[in-house]
This record gives sequence, structure tokens and C-alpha cells, in this order.
Amino acid sequence: MGRIIKWLLYLVVLAAIGLVAFAYIGPFFGADFTPPSKEISQPVVLDAN
Repeated sequence: MGRIIKWLLYLVVLAAIGLVAFAYIGPFFGADFTPPSKEISQPVVLDAN
């Protein structure tokens, strides 16, 4: 049981390292992480008595 937990811990650590590496290196290979943006304009009515 201890071996399984140890291997799972190793896999989690490797997955975290891989995710961080992909986040930093991904844009060099064409992965675009920026969300699509558009301007939203709404009128605001203030009740000032």
C-alpha cells in the first residue's frame, strides 16, 4: 500500500511540473492562453435626490 501511495505522489509531482512547464513553454509552440475579450458598455442610471 505504501508503494502505491509513493508512486501516486510521484505522479502528482510530475504532473504539476508538466503543467507549469506547459504554461511557460506553451506560447512558444502556438498555444494561446489569452481569453477572448470584447468591450461591453452599459448605461448606468443613478438615483440622486
